[in-house]
Amino acid sequence: MSQHYYSQQPEASHNRRTISTVLRGKSLRFTSDAGVFSKGDIDYGSRVLIEAMDIPEGSAVLDVGCGYGPIGITAAHLAPKGHVTMIDINNRAVELARENSLQNGIRNVTVMQSDMLGALNGKKFDVILTNPPIRAGKAVVHGIFEQAYDHLNEGGTLWIVIQKKQGAPSAAVKLESLFGSVEEVGRDKGYRIIKAKKQNK
Repeated sequence: MSQHYYSQQPEASHNRRTISTVLRGKSLRFTSDAGVFSKGDIDYGSRVLIEAMDIPEGSAVLDVGCGYGPIGITAAHLAPKGHVTMIDINNRAVELARENSLQNGIRNVTVMQSDMLGALNGKKFDVILTNPPIRAGKAVVHGIFEQAYDHLNEGGTLWIVIQKKQGAPSAAVKLESLFGSVEEVGRDKGYRIIKAKKQNK
């Protein structure tokens, strides 16, 4: 089986490139590399999520599967009084996300390697964002949803982007079983943006 981006230590030879783009009205520059997700450009699903996500400016935010950082870095820009934690299993992606945070002048971030949410030691967040690693399989994706629920503060929200053909209906069912309150807040070219809110007890 060939290795893909959901690998802890990518073996692909380095092939660094620079991506210049505008996200939520801010000009940003990202360095990407072989062995990470969507190395050639920011993928359409991430762009759809970035345009839809609502980040209150003082939020504690978690970006799960951050890749080289476009979602988390944009969230940090939208929440200047908050803090964004960005995690990925892929150590090359983690290094790039750190580099990209610095080169875009973003300081309110922490980037760390983590298999799913395992390295967070119970830390809780107001907002969790994820473009889940579909190629890792349904068990991993649904496991991320379960762990996200446990790491959300009451009243906190989980935002996901997923294609209909890659499991959006089953993802919605899983999220409803966990959260109860689930809303489809956007759709674009087959992508669905789903927001799940953790209810106050």
